[in-house]
Amino acid sequence: MHKPVAVILVNWNTAEYTANCISSLKRYCDETLFDIIVADNGSTDGSLQVLQAEFPDLVYIDNKENLGFAEGNNRVLLYSIEKGYSYSLIINTDTLVDEDIIFKLREHLQQHPEAAAVQPAIYWMHNRAQIWNGKGRFSSILGITFSDTRLPKQPIGPTYKTAEWLTGCCMLIRNAALLKSGLFNKQFFLYYEDVDLSFRLRRKGYQLHYIMSCKMYHAAGVSAKVTPTKEGSLSPVIHYYVSRNHLWLLRRYGNPLFYPINLVYNGFYYAGLLTYLKLRGRNEKARLLIKGLKDGFFTSKSLIWPENN
Repeated sequence: MHKPVAVILVNWNTAEYTANCISSLKRYCDETLFDIIVADNGSTDGSLQVLQAEFPDLVYIDNKENLGFAEGNNRVLLYSIEKGYSYSLIINTDTLVDEDIIFKLREHLQQHPEAAAVQPAIYWMHNRAQIWNGKGRFSSILGITFSDTRLPKQPIGPTYKTAEWLTGCCMLIRNAALLKSGLFNKQFFLYYEDVDLSFRLRRKGYQLHYIMSCKMYHAAGVSAKVTPTKEGSLSPVIHYYVSRNHLWLLRRYGNPLFYPINLVYNGFYYAGLLTYLKLRGRNEKARLLIKGLKDGFFTSKSLIWPENN
């Protein structure tokens, strides 16, 4: 019988983290339920060869270039759907588990056909007493996405909460729902592509669930870090994608009634960030932030969502 879950790991120069993630999944999760599929996004550090040597039994897809988080995952999601898996687990490579999250997440979707996808509570790797990402929420008044990181109370109470968006760090998705909503929008490349997909799934009538009692751990931002320079240790291009995609999201899903408040609130935020970057002499980050805001405002919607504007 075919295994029900395709576990998707997109690797980009993070062989050590990816290997640790695979090892933890194999150690704590029931392998009769899943296959692990690793997509390599054109790594330049020999990641693909290292992982193939250590885990020869996995499925590997060589994307040959950096397709970003969105399209890198899409290549494997298509494989998952074509090969007949019922569910796809999107999971970041810089994560670890210490319980059978695959069993718990799959069981939840089996019990809740109204849900397209489900997410565990994701704790910080360096501080396992604090949640990094919990129930995803969206404020249409302020025009921001945020996560409820409050720790669950004892007793835990309801087994799940309904979220407005789920993080691509870890979510189990019903493949049948993806056939209705479509995959990640590759135009986003990385950041907010998970929010966009979440909103499209909800527009198709599905719910998104967050399970507080199911947990994992995330190092956060490993692929975005670079060798420290005067620009800092965060890749400057991150500012471009975050600012651009944030505005794209608001243009499609924001409430025009609150656009003036969105503009003032986020205008102050980005102005403050730009001032900080200039004062610190991080001119490349400032340049890419400005470019991201410009492209966020002025890129045609027909280019961002070419198939469904």
